[in-house]
Amino acid sequence: MHPPESLEMWHVTELGNGAVRLHDDGFRLNLPPGTAAAYHDAQISDYEKRADFSNEPPLRLSLHARAQGELRGTAGFGFWNHAFMPGRRSFRLPQAVWFLFASPPGEIALAQGVPGSGWKAAAINAKSWRFLALLPLAPIGFLLMRQATLYKRLWPIGQRAIAVEEALLDASLLKEWRRYSIEWRADGAVFAVDDEVLLRAGSVARNKLGFIAWIDNQYAIVTPQGRFGWGMLEIRQPQSLHLRDIQITSLA
Repeated sequence: MHPPESLEMWHVTELGNGAVRLHDDGFRLNLPPGTAAAYHDAQISDYEKRADFSNEPPLRLSLHARAQGELRGTAGFGFWNHAFMPGRRSFRLPQAVWFLFASPPGEIALAQGVPGSGWKAAAINAKSWRFLALLPLAPIGFLLMRQATLYKRLWPIGQRAIAVEEALLDASLLKEWRRYSIEWRADGAVFAVDDEVLLRAGSVARNKLGFIAWIDNQYAIVTPQGRFGWGMLEIRQPQSLHLRDIQITSLA
């Protein structure tokens, strides 16, 4: 279990205008106004390198969180495999079990029936034989998915292959302190807010992942129709993610 009131247990990342501060009510990950010409990020994590990942099921993450300001970019908390590790050219197929916010023009639309942006509970496990088997067919698949009828019928196969499961949450939850939890086991994960279960995900990562909580000005576009994009957004006014009572507890 990580003590919630100390920065010493966390690896702090502050890029651009990003700043991590400890207050009486917990951590504040702050982004003051900033230009879209630079990347701004404030985050805490429990790793520095890929080999440092130490979290594996069965475990439970519990914390209180709220956000302030007009969120532009992404924010969230949970576990992932850091697909794009700075300083390395290699890319890891994404694995994550987390709560994720993404603002427009960001559009990560991999769960059929769930918008590509917004505040979500989400799981992805692209490191599966199903995804690797379908990967050579991706160029043809992108073309097929542009036809609405084929997308409706065929994308569930692709979604299962990358094991994406999401639930859109009410964005107003972010305005006040709420208790978020993830029970992550080898056979699935349960996401809850104030003890109300909002998502049960089945095929999740079983290997070690890293904990992260962050806020930044980045956006990404990834759709089954083959739309891909990435960039930074201007921060028009101060925005922040507040965290307290972070606990990571083994369920073994």
